[in-house]
Amino acid sequence: MADNKSTTGSAGRFGARYGRVARRRVAEIEGEMHDDHECPECGADRVDRSGTGIWECGACGHAFTGGAYKPQTPGGRTVTRSIRAARASALSRACASGLLPARPGDL
Repeated sequence: MADNKSTTGSAGRFGARYGRVARRRVAEIEGEMHDDHECPECGADRVDRSGTGIWECGACGHAFTGGAYKPQTPGGRTVTRSIRAARASALSRACASGLLPARPGDL
């Protein structure tokens, strides 16, 4: 009989229950959740989950909301990108109309 040398990971606690695919998905999600995540405030890789959707940096103490299992969700990235583009567009329109100087040092 062959020896099973693979590790089961965090989903090993389920034993033979719930099916292979469900256990694999749980292991992948929990693995991503416990990975190192970068703090958006200080840049340190010390962000840990303190509750459902609440993430906290161990280095600077910055707490922020995110996904239940990841600090940043794909939808959140899209919204952030859209907001950044809208702000840049509004700033360029304000500079073009003369409301703001073209360079920050010209104030």
